[in-house]
Amino acid sequence: MRGIEKLSASRISSLLRPGKYSDGGGLYLQVTRGGTKSWIFRYIRQGAERNMGLGALHAVGLEEARVAAHRVRSRLAQGFDPLQERLLGGRLKANDKTFDECVAAYIARHRRAWRSAKHEWQWEQSLLDYASPHFGRIHVRIIDTAHVLQALEPIWVKRIETASRLRGRIERVLAWATVSGYREGENPARWKGHLQELLPPPAKIKQVRHYPSMPYREIGTFINRLTARKGDAARALAFTILTACRSGEVREARWEEIDLGESTWTIPAERMKAGKEHRVPLTPAMLGILRGQQGRDAAWVFPGNKPGSPLSGDAILAVLRRMGSKVTVHGFRSSFRVWSAECTSCPKEVPEMALAHTVGSAVEAAYQRSDLFGRRRALMQAWSDFCTDVKNTNA
Repeated sequence: MRGIEKLSASRISSLLRPGKYSDGGGLYLQVTRGGTKSWIFRYIRQGAERNMGLGALHAVGLEEARVAAHRVRSRLAQGFDPLQERLLGGRLKANDKTFDECVAAYIARHRRAWRSAKHEWQWEQSLLDYASPHFGRIHVRIIDTAHVLQALEPIWVKRIETASRLRGRIERVLAWATVSGYREGENPARWKGHLQELLPPPAKIKQVRHYPSMPYREIGTFINRLTARKGDAARALAFTILTACRSGEVREARWEEIDLGESTWTIPAERMKAGKEHRVPLTPAMLGILRGQQGRDAAWVFPGNKPGSPLSGDAILAVLRRMGSKVTVHGFRSSFRVWSAECTSCPKEVPEMALAHTVGSAVEAAYQRSDLFGRRRALMQAWSDFCTDVKNTNA
């Protein structure tokens, strides 16, 4: 039997039993209990079956119904939802954009303000992976709450961090589309007063996982063991602990950022999580590590095995594992923060700035123009002394 154009005029006339009779390709002749015959087009959209009426048989003949079905299939192939278009009363315009097109336009306009190529990649990839399969080819003018939920619900509980960021990105793309004239009305991805009524709050389902850290009283013994090990990874780990910086900031450190004369390491904004330049005061112990790295590579302070590339994160983690430690590299930042709170009288702003955290509200940050570099140098010297003095262990 052919897969399309199965019905004929004579067969249509003989059909009396209620039911749906396929002509192929989604087109059906529907016969009601009262004997009324009409055309419907059945298709699947976002996992749900939809039935679109094409007219009664007495008004729309077989060939006309086939032409109408062909138009519907064409719109589906282009990413449109024909029934949604009908419900919107033909409000789509010739220059309307699909969601994927809006994503590309949004990224093109905002990439210069983003802190790194990685941030741009994360934006684009999350939308490509989780939103585009559901409504990427649909015009933003007809995207509604149901579309957004199709993207969010499958990962909302399983991957709440990803899902929460995805929701925000969808909201911003649709907001851009609205102010650009490609859609009207409320934003279906907004949280307050909308999706918060349909999805559980992230804070209620998110299980906060703290990075395993080392008690600060054990740092002295650990550093003593670490300095006995050879290799760039061991030196990089020691430098990470002493500076209380993030692993990536240390691994990608370049010699051009280091001023040995001024005992200062200036990390450029594009390499910082907060997108703001960060100065690190270098203590004698830190400078000793740096001088030991001189001549290893012209560009990277801690070069990797592959020529022209920095040390990998796995290399540093491997050092921890070989030493039998179950803590994370990032956890040493927590060790530093707890030590500064329990063992020093520094105001909390000083260690927070040493960790390159944003201090206070936006208003407070605006008035706090100083990076407290002098006070941070004293604090980092005290931390360095503590870490390199094994007598402090279990004190």
